[in-house]
Amino acid sequence: MIIARWYCQARFGHKQELIEKTREWWSTIGREIGQTDYTITTGSVGAAESVIAVDLRVADMATLNAQWDKLAERADHREWGKAIEPLVVSGSTRWEIYRVVV
Repeated sequence: MIIARWYCQARFGHKQELIEKTREWWSTIGREIGQTDYTITTGSVGAAESVIAVDLRVADMATLNAQWDKLAERADHREWGKAIEPLVVSGSTRWEIYRVVV
């Protein structure tokens, strides 16, 4: 199993709206492409308060790649990206991949 962590920083004053749009994406588009085992978190103590992170649990990289391939074909995913652009600190989004060992 792997954990694919997507995260970004919300622009000042836009954190709650970005959280809502992130929840909406994973409950609709994410679910439709098979990304159903996830947790959305935000920075608190010792982490930047503006950080929004999603930990997605998937079986392996092949599964994740297949899901990402499906995204490339979706106009609604592209529209979502454009909709969140004014809410996100430019250049702050990224994916990190972790392997579960226990």
